[in-house]
Amino acid sequence: MSNTARFAEIAALAGDPGRASMLTGLMDGRALTAGELAQLAGITAQTASSHLTRMTEAGLLQVEKQGRHRYHRLASPAVAQMIESIMQIAAPAAGGKTVRTGPRDAALRAGRTCYDHLAGKLGVSITDALVGAGHLELGLDAGELTDSGLSLFDRLGMDVGAIHQKKGRVLCRPCLDWSERRPHLAGAIGAALCSHCFDKGWIRRVEGTRAVSVTPNGRRHLRESLGVNLM
Repeated sequence: MSNTARFAEIAALAGDPGRASMLTGLMDGRALTAGELAQLAGITAQTASSHLTRMTEAGLLQVEKQGRHRYHRLASPAVAQMIESIMQIAAPAAGGKTVRTGPRDAALRAGRTCYDHLAGKLGVSITDALVGAGHLELGLDAGELTDSGLSLFDRLGMDVGAIHQKKGRVLCRPCLDWSERRPHLAGAIGAALCSHCFDKGWIRRVEGTRAVSVTPNGRRHLRESLGVNLM
């Protein structure tokens, strides 16, 4: 299949409303069953099964089997990045009026997962703090931890070398935030930092959504460890 034909195939798959609902529903990085995704998209189980088979064959999804159950998740961070980019482009143009970008849900705007890293005001605030303190340098499409950044993550108990090797992907890069329209931190270190915040109890998921909330303990540690002051 030519690159052009492949491009058209992926665009067609992502462009169907039912499939688009399932893809965006997997943007929190979790794996869901066909039934859960069918309910999320408001379609029948049979239709959902057909959609999931096509998206898996095209490389958009991967399937994990556990006992009698089959769980579907996004195939890679690249797929998540594609979906987030489409969300940004699909946002209505201003047309001379003030437009609220991103999700309408205040909780999603405050903090959410963007596949495996943090987004929303929370993600952008963390990124701003790291850049402002000289721990992180971000370009248009790439990023780099400075020596002080490496020391910071070492103090947090995060081995940057091991993270880079384990993830097998770019260490850090900017990801344009859907709602804030400014970059948040993605890449292997962004994913590891997100996991660290969950593991330490600094943040927790809001049930039924990809929004996250910051715990009181998390606010203190984010301020003391990373210099993040959340209003």
